[in-house]
Amino acid sequence: MQSRWPARLWIVRHGESAGNVARDLAMASGSSRIDISQRDVDVPLSPLGEEQALALGRWFSTLEEHERPQVVLTSPYLRATRTAELIASVGGVASDAPPRAIDERLREREFGILDRLTTGGVREFHPEQAEFRRLLGKFYHRPPGGESWCDVILRLRSALDTVSLHYAERRVLIIGHQVVVLCLRYLLENLTEQSLLEIDATAEVANCGVTEYAFDPQVAPDGALKLLRYNFTAPLEQGGAPVTSKPDAIAGAR
Repeated sequence: MQSRWPARLWIVRHGESAGNVARDLAMASGSSRIDISQRDVDVPLSPLGEEQALALGRWFSTLEEHERPQVVLTSPYLRATRTAELIASVGGVASDAPPRAIDERLREREFGILDRLTTGGVREFHPEQAEFRRLLGKFYHRPPGGESWCDVILRLRSALDTVSLHYAERRVLIIGHQVVVLCLRYLLENLTEQSLLEIDATAEVANCGVTEYAFDPQVAPDGALKLLRYNFTAPLEQGGAPVTSKPDAIAGAR
């Protein structure tokens, strides 16, 4: 019987973005707002983010041809699509891999009225939302015009169904965002809210950090994806690219 899962699945957060840098500057200066002129979807990689993506691509290129990603799925956000392009540009995908496919369900969590505010900015301009978040927790809190983690999970359930339908038994690379990486772990590993938040509290998801799964026919009656590694940054360290793990610019109140 054919497996419904990919043979191998890599989930990668995009490289450092200009938004990550702007957020750091806002936090360091005590500013309530993050200074970014573009739409979030158009925020590019920083020079360091490009270096990280190339380092990761070179790491993938050291794998045997039959071990490299055959399918690349990416968030439509520029920082994610550019990461995918740079990985492919240095031979990080199989030679017969089609061009990367954009899937809007892999996009960043939407923050609505909290967009571009630091944690201090949320408390200053929307204290009622800071209180709602405290009461509900980050998993369930949905800011007006934005999404909760549960909302992200709902769209990712659909995305995983598409992966199962079209890419079963193939090697798939997904490039997304910090919350996307975490929420995919929630789905693939059947985690609870508590266990997911404990993972989140341990460390930020690194830019170009790798989360890797392999299909294991022994895990369940019909097999399942087994986690091999999480937040793996050795490809960056080996490639001489500094490791960063900054939240995205709009994620001051993650």
